[in-house]
Amino acid sequence: MRAAGTAKNFSQDEGKPNQRGLTGARKSHSALLDPTLPLLAQSWQQNRLELGDHGNFAPREGDLAADSVALNLVHAENPAITQTGAARLTLAYSMPSLNQARAALIACAAKEGAPIAADRHSLALLTLAERIAASNIPVLLEGPTGTGKEVIARFVHSMSARRNGPFVAVNCAAMPEAMLEALLFGHRKGAFTGAGEASEGLFRSAHRGTLLLDEIGELPLSLQAKLLRTLQEGEVLPLGATSPVKVDVRIIAATNRTLAREVEAGRFREDLMYRLNVFPMALSALRERRGDIAPLAFGMLLRHAAKPGMPCWISGQAIALLETHAWPGNVRELENVIRRAILLAGKEHCIGSEHIVFDQPVRSLDAEPCYTTTPTPAGAASGSLSDVAFQSEAQAILSALDANDGHRGRTARSLGISERTLRYRLASMRECGLMAAGAEV
Repeated sequence: MRAAGTAKNFSQDEGKPNQRGLTGARKSHSALLDPTLPLLAQSWQQNRLELGDHGNFAPREGDLAADSVALNLVHAENPAITQTGAARLTLAYSMPSLNQARAALIACAAKEGAPIAADRHSLALLTLAERIAASNIPVLLEGPTGTGKEVIARFVHSMSARRNGPFVAVNCAAMPEAMLEALLFGHRKGAFTGAGEASEGLFRSAHRGTLLLDEIGELPLSLQAKLLRTLQEGEVLPLGATSPVKVDVRIIAATNRTLAREVEAGRFREDLMYRLNVFPMALSALRERRGDIAPLAFGMLLRHAAKPGMPCWISGQAIALLETHAWPGNVRELENVIRRAILLAGKEHCIGSEHIVFDQPVRSLDAEPCYTTTPTPAGAASGSLSDVAFQSEAQAILSALDANDGHRGRTARSLGISERTLRYRLASMRECGLMAAGAEV
């Protein structure tokens, strides 16, 4: 999940652009902007987006945010998002690509490292996170791996009074127990073998800021007691020291486990859970917030490509294919798929459905498909680029068949190929084992 910025003249109260501040860009691109700007009207997104129309920007009314972005909107036959300079982007689009352009607009308006969100559940979560940020209470983020828990933690920090202080993240599952204690609480010189010099520890490094304890469910029980005391007393006792040190830190804990179940299993202290669980926030899997998929995909395209000689757009068919996937790896898997698609597309202008290769076979969320797929054609080497492209094409065809209820004519038209070509592709897929032998259409 990531979020984005909005134009400074947009009125959140009225739910539409202010007529007094309506620019030429708003008038010329109303079909793009009118449905999109309400998604960007949150308080944390104000004054970030300066809109231009074919290179013409209206005179500024007041100051824009320091992290603002100038977005030039262009009507063009070939849609594209390109970076034209520092904090300057161009979004070219046509009316047939309007839906993708709205997703691309959200991505273009995003602050680097901030959430991108268009799904109503994600926007509601961000609104709640903004309210939580105004306090200093601990926050517990629970959700599947890869859903963006650290992104939300950074968002809470950026919206809080501690925004000018440090944000420190530590993965509790990535360090051995002995090292983790020294890493968190610090140590004196000579406190243990190899401690050639003193270390202040991450709690003191995050003084007057925010400390993210990622994968808190993996924290050893012996350290949970020491962490509990630190949270209660607001002080740490470094290894080898005899006097505690006061710290002022806001704690955000994140886990892909359910801490209440960990308590029942005896793997997590109940008193520590209640100390951390002052305000729990649950992040949904990506498959449950499909409204975020297209903006996230364009955000990843902008991050990894959208430069001369690289793909600078994602087709509607590719977006539709992405939205049918179950995303067991969540946002992290989506980024893998987009980076893979950029590689497969090469110097092509647009990423198409034939460039989308999933880590697992396509599976519709709404119904069980009547076709089956395997990772590669039977008897073929899994590592060759041609096999990857063949598999990707087969997945796109199966997805289109599902979307058109198995109708060959509509499927061929949606894919931009002839019915004869579709019949040939289906026959090849059966021969290679990419389609169940009895699956007739």
